[in-house]
Amino acid sequence: MRSQRFRRWLRAPKGIFALMLAGCTIVAAASVGWGLSLPGLGAAIIVAGVVDAAIVRWRRGTWRIPDGALLTGWLVALVLSPHAPWWIAGATAAIGILAKHVLRVGRANVLNPAAAGLIVSFHLFDSGQSWWGALPEVSAWWILLLVGLGAIMALRLHKETAVLVFFGVWFSCATVAAFVGDPALVVELFRAPDLQAAIFFAAFMLTDPPTSPPRPRDQVVFAAVTALAAFAAFALIGAAYFLLAGVIAGNLWEGWRKLGVQRSRRAVARAG
Repeated sequence: MRSQRFRRWLRAPKGIFALMLAGCTIVAAASVGWGLSLPGLGAAIIVAGVVDAAIVRWRRGTWRIPDGALLTGWLVALVLSPHAPWWIAGATAAIGILAKHVLRVGRANVLNPAAAGLIVSFHLFDSGQSWWGALPEVSAWWILLLVGLGAIMALRLHKETAVLVFFGVWFSCATVAAFVGDPALVVELFRAPDLQAAIFFAAFMLTDPPTSPPRPRDQVVFAAVTALAAFAAFALIGAAYFLLAGVIAGNLWEGWRKLGVQRSRRAVARAG
């Protein structure tokens, strides 16, 4: 029975997500060094799971496996610098899980928890973000693996529209900026590690089911807002977390849209 449940879980979005992250982690950790990467990876995953399980137990009176939180901690660790102390990875994951439970519309969280935790951690602990899980330190040919895993993830979640629109707007902004301004200021977006970071981000954070819209037409606006906000953060303030700032802006837009839909439904129900 347990093996059947596990196989079903592996075929579900979270299971596929875990397999995709595992593929990136194995390649990246072999390059960076297991001894350097494991402490932060373990701390982020364990702390995220414990905090989420405790909150759910307190709110609902029951225990459940915090598989979503474990994936959040995993993402946090793959973005943070592996040189960061393990406790910063754990604290970052905890902040992300708290953000997930604090800001909600209905039963869904508004902010991508990994992105929220990483931004807060940057300001609290001056934590570095190397996106080592996006494979920037290995041969450029490994980008094909990253693109392949990202495509599988986007197609499985039916978020290919969001991914394509994000890249279209993102690289259009960079190209226009290169023509009208100094190309040297944006050339890094087309090179490692920023190129790999953008692919990883689009595949595994932009497509987050609870915080991104399911309908293609809503994905278009969400992805465009994300890309424009991310480029603005890069060009205007030079924030190291420009991609994360973009998805937070997209999350807030989507949360506002969901809130408007809920209010409209309540108004119709009262009128009826």
